[in-house]
Amino acid sequence: MNFINYNGKLLPEDTPIINGNNRGLRFGDGLFETLKYRNGNFVLLDEHLSRLWQGLKLLQFQIPKLFTLDQLEQQLHSLIDKNKCQHARIRITVFRGNGGLYDAENHHPNYLLQCWPLNNQTGQWNENGLHCCLYESIQKTTDAISNCKHNNFLPYVQGALHAQQQQCNDALIFNIHHRICDSTIANIFWIKDGQVFTPPLSEGCIAGILRAELIHTLKGTAHEVRESTLSKEILLEADEVFLTNSIHEMRWVSRIDDSNYSCVQSMQIRMLLRQTNPSVFC
Repeated sequence: MNFINYNGKLLPEDTPIINGNNRGLRFGDGLFETLKYRNGNFVLLDEHLSRLWQGLKLLQFQIPKLFTLDQLEQQLHSLIDKNKCQHARIRITVFRGNGGLYDAENHHPNYLLQCWPLNNQTGQWNENGLHCCLYESIQKTTDAISNCKHNNFLPYVQGALHAQQQQCNDALIFNIHHRICDSTIANIFWIKDGQVFTPPLSEGCIAGILRAELIHTLKGTAHEVRESTLSKEILLEADEVFLTNSIHEMRWVSRIDDSNYSCVQSMQIRMLLRQTNPSVFC
């Protein structure tokens, strides 16, 4: 049996924890983080919790004194031990409690911790590449909460459904300016004439932890990343494309619609990342 942690209590994962008045259910009023646990260590836990705390402040949660980063880390360890995971995918979901739009009972964070066993091969190079498609029907805003992993994730949910219908591995999401900001589960990078690019956060993409780590690690190298807007035309004319997220780390995209991409420089970047930061890039 797998277990969850709900507001500090370990419970069987099928335990009901909310009712119909919950604001997280009604309005998507909350945030989440997804991170990796590998060989007894969390990968970039401080960065994930820092992003979570920034999001809580942005969404005007009132954080109790007893709800701390150290407490959350200890409870994550207890949950992983309970579920006997050596490698795990972890999800932290935080949401407001009961109430309507104007009459919340309070603004304290409720939290749900979950973990699932993860194949220890996750994060290795995908030799066959990903096949991605373009999803333009629902476009993402570029406002103050666009970079957060908040619980209003409909553009990504619909993009994932579109990818399944098209028999693709992932779908690329457009913003309201008709430019590509990220994929349903990852940040996007592309390479043209040897230069590496990624959309700036102002384009509405998620402020990815691996995105930031990769940009920082490659700074000052021959693969230094430049931030630039990404139109469909620029993407389809790129030489290489790859995606990054906290679970799969870095994955090569071999095809988008009818355009094909190589991976020569992407593989060089992958090797450099593994050499310079092996605790993150396995």
